[in-house]
Amino acid sequence: MERGKSHGKDSQRELDVLLSRLNALEASSSDKYQKSVIGVIRTLAENQKHFVDEFEHLMKAIDLLTLQLFKVEHNKNS
Repeated sequence: MERGKSHGKDSQRELDVLLSRLNALEASSSDKYQKSVIGVIRTLAENQKHFVDEFEHLMKAIDLLTLQLFKVEHNKNS
């Protein structure tokens, strides 16, 4: 379980770095085409960050559901 959480945090960090680099590239570019491509890549990176965050929430929900199932099974056997 801990590996999944650290992987999500690593992914978030990498995406934050990517977004920072994209901001720097956009600030230094003067070409309209380059700025458009950077905008598309930024949108993809932001959506990926959102996906990673939602996946982390889903993993927590599954963990809580599994815990509840074990509690019900334990109470049933007691």
